[in-house]
Amino acid sequence: MTEPQPERPKTPELSGVDLARQALVAAKEQARARGAAAQQKKQARRGGGLRSGARADGRDPLPLGAAINRLITERGWEAPAAVGGVMGRWPQMVGPEVAQHCEPQRYDEDARVLTVQCDSTAWATQLRLLAPQLVARLNDDLGHGTVKMIKVLGPGGPARRYGQLRAPGSKGPGDTYG
Repeated sequence: MTEPQPERPKTPELSGVDLARQALVAAKEQARARGAAAQQKKQARRGGGLRSGARADGRDPLPLGAAINRLITERGWEAPAAVGGVMGRWPQMVGPEVAQHCEPQRYDEDARVLTVQCDSTAWATQLRLLAPQLVARLNDDLGHGTVKMIKVLGPGGPARRYGQLRAPGSKGPGDTYG
């Protein structure tokens, strides 16, 4: 057997006065919304409607450090800024002896490669041998995966000289320098 379903209370039909009240409430809400929109337009024309006062708002000046940190975060420059900080602390990261002979040049954010130039081929070879430990140390300091590889450049040779006493096809001192 099926149980009898409880009767649902019927919603009373609205009479003319009740319909008029609902229409009045709806009209007031629409008028309020239009008034608020008109007020916002008027304030926008006058300069935003913000007034100076005792409380902080978005127009207040920021300390320089906070403004720079906000800019770095908004632009997504966290990794390049962190690597730039490492370039400034290079002697502390690699030691004074290595820092005296090897200098960081640039960081490629897309490839995550730090380019370092050394003043002799011997130091370039030494840094190539130290590169895996340096990558690990940099990633410990900056966050995992920030630097994937260190590209080591040898010394730049002296400027090429062109003249009568040059062998055709010779690179000059570029043959022996990195």
